[in-house]
Amino acid sequence: MKIAVVNDLKIALHALTHIVQGIPNVTLAWTALDGEEAVTKCAANKPDLILMDLIMPKMDGVEATRQIMRKTPCAILVVTATIEGNASRVFEALGAGALDAVETPRFEQSLDGAGGDRLRAKIEQIRRNQRLDMKPLSMPIVIKREPLETKSGIPVVLLGASTGGPQALATVLRSFKQPINFGVVIVQHLDTAFVPGFRSWLSHETGFTVRAASPGDRAIAGSISVASSDRHLQITSGGVFIETDIPADALHKPSVDALMLSAASTKLFGVAALLTGMGRDGAAGLLALRKSGWATIAQDAATSVVWGMPGAAVQCLAAEQVLALDHIGPAIQVALTRKSKPNHV
Repeated sequence: MKIAVVNDLKIALHALTHIVQGIPNVTLAWTALDGEEAVTKCAANKPDLILMDLIMPKMDGVEATRQIMRKTPCAILVVTATIEGNASRVFEALGAGALDAVETPRFEQSLDGAGGDRLRAKIEQIRRNQRLDMKPLSMPIVIKREPLETKSGIPVVLLGASTGGPQALATVLRSFKQPINFGVVIVQHLDTAFVPGFRSWLSHETGFTVRAASPGDRAIAGSISVASSDRHLQITSGGVFIETDIPADALHKPSVDALMLSAASTKLFGVAALLTGMGRDGAAGLLALRKSGWATIAQDAATSVVWGMPGAAVQCLAAEQVLALDHIGPAIQVALTRKSKPNHV
């Protein structure tokens, strides 16, 4: 794996390169002191991953991410010094194609500490995702189809997203007319340190109050809940949220699959949609939901920043509809008012 580091602060650049050079089977591709230099160097020597700072002279990390993803796309991990001060820029960069965000380790942490460990874990997660994308897709999932008449409770909308997800989720939620008579539950791949800021940003962008999906809370009409810990979020037949560490070896915690598979085994009903994102998380869960009578949607390739997660769902026939982003919100509301038999896959 070749990794590039972009940061205008020399002490941060030194800390990050020290961490990168200490990871087995990883080489340092190049370093850059601003976004403009990063765009030029990426065009000449595209790495497997870029660690991208946000606040830099000449060109900031958001614009650099946007240009790199347009000209020579590759995996980008935002590494920022402060969460609170840079929250809006973080979500802009994620919308432009960055995979995730993590705090910049302090210099002393780069030698051996929690900050460095968190960054190493993010890098390894991205490497595992890249390897997974090279393997054939298999879906050994058997879910007994239930007649729609056996379903109960209020309708629930499940949304899963990763790369490009914040803006995609905001687009879907903005299309809902308030007040909504269904509950919304979201899993967005994002470092837990940024989730409170994400909820606040999403509330501001959409006009909805976005809350944490805390254990014991319920998906109720009018609620929008976001998985907010580093454990898997699941939902019961009563719409109650629970958290679990199983499966322990899941690539993402929380996992979209964990939420959707749990819903498929309940008497809940509704609509599930997989939005833009790298990897395959959610394809298995969406297939299980379609087989159990839910309406299922995948975002199309043309409007996805990365057509990994929704593409995997389409490949395994998990998506009843494949739609452009702007059409997903209206389609969800139409599906919730439709009373039809489950699709047979």
